[in-house]
Amino acid sequence: MLNVGKHTPVEILEKLPPISNQIQEKIDNFGDDEHPFSVGNLGDIITKHSNWQKCFPRVEPFYAVKCNDVDPVIRILADMGLSFDCASKIEIQKILELGVEPSRIIYANTNKQLSFIKYAADKGVSMMTFDCEDELIKIKKVYPDAKLVLRISPQSNYKVKLDLRKKFGYHPLKASELLEMAMKLKLNVIGVSFHVGHGCLETGAFVAAIEQSRKVFDIGATMGFDMHLLDIGGGFPGEQIQNVETNITFERIAEVANKSLDDLFPEKDVRIIAEPGQYYVSSAFTVAVNIITKKTFTDKYTLSPDGDFLDKPTVQNEPTRMYYVNDGIYGCFLSCLIDPGCFVPSHFKDSDEELHNSTIWGPTCDSLDLVIENVKLPELTTGDWIFFKDMGAYSFTTASSFNSMPKVKKYFICEKSLWEQVYQR
Repeated sequence: MLNVGKHTPVEILEKLPPISNQIQEKIDNFGDDEHPFSVGNLGDIITKHSNWQKCFPRVEPFYAVKCNDVDPVIRILADMGLSFDCASKIEIQKILELGVEPSRIIYANTNKQLSFIKYAADKGVSMMTFDCEDELIKIKKVYPDAKLVLRISPQSNYKVKLDLRKKFGYHPLKASELLEMAMKLKLNVIGVSFHVGHGCLETGAFVAAIEQSRKVFDIGATMGFDMHLLDIGGGFPGEQIQNVETNITFERIAEVANKSLDDLFPEKDVRIIAEPGQYYVSSAFTVAVNIITKKTFTDKYTLSPDGDFLDKPTVQNEPTRMYYVNDGIYGCFLSCLIDPGCFVPSHFKDSDEELHNSTIWGPTCDSLDLVIENVKLPELTTGDWIFFKDMGAYSFTTASSFNSMPKVKKYFICEKSLWEQVYQR
């Protein structure tokens, strides 16, 4: 057992057993404790970084801290030489405390508190994004020497799970207006950034965004700005379980994006960065939860026009098993509100057992606390455990203390050969 940082133990193993075995081993050691927990495989993150370097040789990853900021994750990424996308003063502080140089941080929040900009100035974190006039005025006031990146909102009809354009980015066709204001304020604009949206479902989204970035890039250069940076944002898939909606993969996105970058940004002196988050951490974490209550609904009752229950129920084709588990959307499963069914439950039952229509609820006193419905599972009972893979992104950072429910415990493992790639002994 080794430590990453001051207090976080990491179990180093010669060879990792299947994740189901790792989960079962933890459960066996718990005894009567039904506390939800996660297993984080740091070796998976190391492998992801090697794959990024192979697939995106021109693109520097600035890991999005908001995605997963647990200490072993950001520490091992820092030790591998990654840079970081930070969204707040506290995130910047966390990364600087790891010994990361300020030049390896981009303050990629287009809506910054004035005191946070001042903190970035004091710490020398000079690269930051903007997308409106008000942001330029704030930056001029407390950090006029900042290196600014104009975030545009790519205009396309390509499908993404979560469209970010309503909240972030400036329309590319109007970019000259914002750049003119930056020029009048004598601010230093160095490049363009975009984000195609969370959960990109079509590679064409990156092509369209790169094309529009090139046009804005050229407008800035014509106006006299030293444009030398392109930030292609995030939206790169990192799940182990393939998305059934599309055949899109990280490798396919990289192939298409690389071609557009080579065609439209062939200049050797243009620095190209990205802000991957879920790509690096999604598949590294598995969360195990305990079934604390089970209910079975056999009958469906209908109401009369007066609002009274009819005498006879309408019988459903199949009873629904309702399982209540000890973590939900106020814990690690917030993403289920945005993308229902995004996490697939696994179990310890035999594969040949009959499957039943099932619904999984979280533990809080809120009817919105729904993890997944209409999923096929074998017959389970109170006290059984189920687990979910691909839980590393936007899970721990979004967990709250609603109803004072316990947060997921975290355990970390790594295969020895991968650990030694980063920490040679």
